[in-house]
Amino acid sequence: MKYELQPTLPPPASTIGAIGWMRKHLFNGPYNSIATLVLGYLLIGWLTPVIQWVFIDADWFGDSREACTSGGACWVFIGARLNQFLYGFYPSEEYWRLNLAFIMLLVAIVWLVMPQTPKKGLMAIFLLVIYPVIAFFLLYGNSFGLVQVETHLWGGMSLTLVLAVVGIVASLPLGILLALGRQSEMPIVRSVCVIFIEIWRGVPLITVLFMASVMLPLFFPEEMSFDKLLRALIGITLFQSAYMAEVIRGGLQAIPSGQYEAADALGLGYWQKMILIIMPQALKLMIPGIVNTFIALFKDTSLVLIIGLFDILAIGQAANQDPKWIGYSSESYLFVALMFWIFCFSMSRYSMHLEKKLHTGHSNRA
Repeated sequence: MKYELQPTLPPPASTIGAIGWMRKHLFNGPYNSIATLVLGYLLIGWLTPVIQWVFIDADWFGDSREACTSGGACWVFIGARLNQFLYGFYPSEEYWRLNLAFIMLLVAIVWLVMPQTPKKGLMAIFLLVIYPVIAFFLLYGNSFGLVQVETHLWGGMSLTLVLAVVGIVASLPLGILLALGRQSEMPIVRSVCVIFIEIWRGVPLITVLFMASVMLPLFFPEEMSFDKLLRALIGITLFQSAYMAEVIRGGLQAIPSGQYEAADALGLGYWQKMILIIMPQALKLMIPGIVNTFIALFKDTSLVLIIGLFDILAIGQAANQDPKWIGYSSESYLFVALMFWIFCFSMSRYSMHLEKKLHTGHSNRA
């Protein structure tokens, strides 16, 4: 008797695709089904007028408030103030310098992120060593024929990015050194690092900015003048490095003791052990915590308003006081929130991609 294998039947239509996903996640029981329907009804009831106001009834084109007649959002206000939101009070004829600096940064980051690009090591050296010098001369000027632009004219999204990028890049290596120092077997080094971390973690950032603005110049000679932006950068870096140190210390403690013992058995010195064995493993485990700290830093840059620096949120608040545009603060805050969300969400998604790529998680769920 001859048997023939029958072709495999396709899965039921109700278990795959959009219908299958809904049955599995939204309607997989009576309680979940009721909750889905109730929440869906409330969400639709809330979203419908919001979408109507933001998109359908909105005014998009014009150059004055007379163009806003539909009763929806007046995005004409954002268009009229867009340069100020992006560049602050930077001279308009010098915008190309800001654009060039940030385009170079974007190209370098994309170069490092893309998997197939060559010479990543050289690009990393350029980004960490050469690019900051180029960016400083482009933004500040007073050299190579460029007009000097004082830092009190910097503002908007460009100032927010300067504060965030410098704070992120400077706080990470300092946080690593503090974390290693806190775990050091030398009592003096360990005590200094513990005191530094606990003091900075116990003080609000707003206080740190006040102290950096008012008291930092007192520790230097009278003839040495410290720029207000530089004071803010120093305060933000020191404050954030304390939080970064604790994140890194958690990653170091997650490494099994066998890794340390194996490195010692190979005869590696302390720095060789940390650089070649321990730190690469710890940094992979710390990706979520590090990125979470970066996102918090990015949002905390809005506090520099209290020392007279106008980031994008401060520019929005100043624009709301313009008599020509009174009454359109909702559009201003929505635009600022959107800008913050774009950058924070991008960092979050890239960290998830990096986790998946380096297999740092213990779950296969996205």
